[in-house]
Amino acid sequence: MWFIRDACGIVCGVITWMLVFYAEFVVLFVMLLPSKNLTYSLVNGTVFNTLAFLALASHFRAMCTDPGAVPTGNATKEYIESLQLKPGQVVYKCPKCCSIKPDRAHHCSVCKRCIRKMDHHCPWVNNCVGENNQKYFVLFTMYIALISLHSLVMVVFHFLYCFEDDWTKCSSFSPPATVILLILLCFEALLFLIFTSVMFGTQVHSICTDETGIERLKGEKARWEKTSCWEAMKSAFGGPFSPSWLSPFSDLRCTRDPNDHVVLPQGEIIEDDVIEIPLV
Repeated sequence: MWFIRDACGIVCGVITWMLVFYAEFVVLFVMLLPSKNLTYSLVNGTVFNTLAFLALASHFRAMCTDPGAVPTGNATKEYIESLQLKPGQVVYKCPKCCSIKPDRAHHCSVCKRCIRKMDHHCPWVNNCVGENNQKYFVLFTMYIALISLHSLVMVVFHFLYCFEDDWTKCSSFSPPATVILLILLCFEALLFLIFTSVMFGTQVHSICTDETGIERLKGEKARWEKTSCWEAMKSAFGGPFSPSWLSPFSDLRCTRDPNDHVVLPQGEIIEDDVIEIPLV
């Protein structure tokens, strides 16, 4: 199983799960279980728990899935000769992990590996977002945004209900404790709704434009043939549109072999991390 042993990332991952469990506690024990409306409690409890479960499952898959790491230490003379490159072709070598870099791969200083189609390193999932786990990161941000929105709506309804009724009857806790718990949940939900909505939109935009966040940040010119938005979505989510797009339990069916290198027929200015096969 893929797992990055980074202290900051592990702490952020644990905090993420604790915040979801806090929201779960307030929604169930402060708002739903004390409610006199059984249908309201069952419907909202089922929806919230389902979304929370999918959010945590997506987080786990994003954290423990190899994002597309390139094998390290394979930039040897023997391996390069085995590629049988044509004269004038070049391959890119990463000076940090001594690996042959495929096109669009970037080195992550936290993962200490080159990652295919690396978008960014996210401490909240303690992993890079790359070719093989971008789907799970998108699902994680989507489900967190949905449970945040759902929590805010329930908090508003609960406040309205408590204002019309006796505060001592609308919660299992004392009125001051209830207010504090609801305000903290409201603040958490609003903060994460904004953050994850922005991240979700950014990720979908990156997929549709076939340009990762790091490529856009560095202003790299596209040396690859860009695909249409729909084709890029199918590639990121593992095939034609189906309910499996929304499932963190479905695996991608179109991941590349880690040894599948993209060789570019260039031969112009050679940088320190480029190996050229001389013209003969």
